[in-house]
Amino acid sequence: MREQIPVHIGERSYDVLIGPGVRSMLAEVIQGLGARRVAVVSARPAEWVPDTGVETVLLPARDGEPDKNLATVEALCAEFVRFGLTRNDAVVSCGGGTTTDVVGLAAALYHRGVPVVHLPTTLLAQVDASVGGKTAVNLPSGKNLVGAYWQPAAVLCDTDYLSTLPRREMLNGLGEIARCHFIGAGDLRGLGLAERIAASVRLKAGVVSADERDTGLRHILNYGHTLGHALELAGGFALRHGEAVAIGTIFAGLLAGALDRIGPERVAEHREVVEFYGLPTALPEGIETAELIRLMRRDKKALTGLAFVLDGPGGAELVHDVSEQVVAEVLERMPRQPLGQLIEPAGFHGTGAPLA
Repeated sequence: MREQIPVHIGERSYDVLIGPGVRSMLAEVIQGLGARRVAVVSARPAEWVPDTGVETVLLPARDGEPDKNLATVEALCAEFVRFGLTRNDAVVSCGGGTTTDVVGLAAALYHRGVPVVHLPTTLLAQVDASVGGKTAVNLPSGKNLVGAYWQPAAVLCDTDYLSTLPRREMLNGLGEIARCHFIGAGDLRGLGLAERIAASVRLKAGVVSADERDTGLRHILNYGHTLGHALELAGGFALRHGEAVAIGTIFAGLLAGALDRIGPERVAEHREVVEFYGLPTALPEGIETAELIRLMRRDKKALTGLAFVLDGPGGAELVHDVSEQVVAEVLERMPRQPLGQLIEPAGFHGTGAPLA
């Protein structure tokens, strides 16, 4: 069963297609764009990339934070030049969330913008990174500090890709699904995976349609991310993004409780939801509270002092100028565990068989 979810942004509107085999629609999408050439940037085997229907160059990529930088963007743009890509052509990403981010930014910058189509192959990329037009790369000093808004022409979330993922990569995506519970998606725990993906995308599509450029409502999508990003950086990315966001989600509940924004039952619900999805609930040992606060000060939302998206009587909202003392006290109360106890061992969620 396939589902089509529109993202309404005027002339930049597009559809997110979700379901088994939707990658086969790539040639139709490219034809609709009128592109004569396509550069496919793929972190997956060549056989995972469907036919584009036009002249194509396949450029290899690697998922992961180490390649999510400006050097990779520059290298991709240089390859676009060699291939003769024009503004009337298109770029396609095939891979996880970091590949989606990097390729999206390269497409935004090359010739001041060429159409991009995303084929997200991980759960995290399907429920979050591929939708909404936020593209960014990291600097040594922080995550996603250099980027641009560049909406894709289409997103093809082929659920067949997910059968090949290791269990830890599935958990990485579930971290983003868990935080949706607290920003308007409702309780997704009783749904199947495809339904959770669709619900998460539907929520994000509605938010992005109302606030494309983070001027208000879109801040809620960063629930759990302020501490999550700090944990990723402080630990040298030993924690995956979704794992860190899951811990950040529990922290957001505790902080909202400490600020009397929510009651004890709602605070406890944060842990219950994260635990349901099998995600980590404690801070990793060896990371000092002061270091986490220092990194959180660099968050893009922190205009004056610390800022967090927090639950409250009217739902989640961005709260500015949160007391560092209160933040430190909440962090100190959280349990800590060795990193090896927080992360899942390697293992496959599905068959691990390559796609035909």
